[in-house]
Amino acid sequence: MKDSVRAGLSIYDVDSALLRELRPDVILTQTQCDVCAVTPQDLEAALSQGDHNPSVIDLHPQQLEHIFGDIHMVAIALHAPDRGHELVVELRGGFESLRFQSSKRRRKPTVVCLEWFAPLMVAGNWVPELVEIAGGVSLGVAVGQHSPWFDWQQLLDADPEFLVLMPCGWDIARARAESAVLTSDPRWAQLSAVRAGKVFVTDGHQFFNRPGPRLLESTQILAEILHPEASHFGHRNKNWEKL
Repeated sequence: MKDSVRAGLSIYDVDSALLRELRPDVILTQTQCDVCAVTPQDLEAALSQGDHNPSVIDLHPQQLEHIFGDIHMVAIALHAPDRGHELVVELRGGFESLRFQSSKRRRKPTVVCLEWFAPLMVAGNWVPELVEIAGGVSLGVAVGQHSPWFDWQQLLDADPEFLVLMPCGWDIARARAESAVLTSDPRWAQLSAVRAGKVFVTDGHQFFNRPGPRLLESTQILAEILHPEASHFGHRNKNWEKL
């Protein structure tokens, strides 16, 4: 799996037989990452083996505005444009409320969000935007930038006040178990976040790795982590924990 991640190769395959059996009207796919899900090319090859031609919607958002656009696009494909509009309005309101709350904070701590542990990968795309809305300063990657590889020296140089673990495809239990590759490294103890006890593990699979409506809850999680005295959404020890 590590070699696939390094090489940018998918760790998933299309079940062509099941796809032919299901005969869906609409298929959602993505070109966001060739590792984390099947690619449109994989899907095209699978569909070519049958006589069914469903509508294929390719999603590749980089930030929140793109995600809102994708919601509209999916809603139209599902013949529910009004529901799509309602959902986007609801999400915008939720994000604006969080942004307003964070704007009142005098100080915004620095944060690095890790999307993979070996090799190190910093969570990019929409995640830096969520960090900013939650009241933090994202280090190592800009809003809308594809998740970059990091080496240990870069992480040490960034030396964030908070370190949030959100590995792609893993829940909290798996992320906690796999974090041993980080905590066993002698350089781990040099990080300010580690010395201050400000390292947190989240359910990346449910809340951070996939661009959808739950990103509002993801931002609430970050707000609880960064500003626990003022943020209470019920996610603590359920959707995030202290490492």
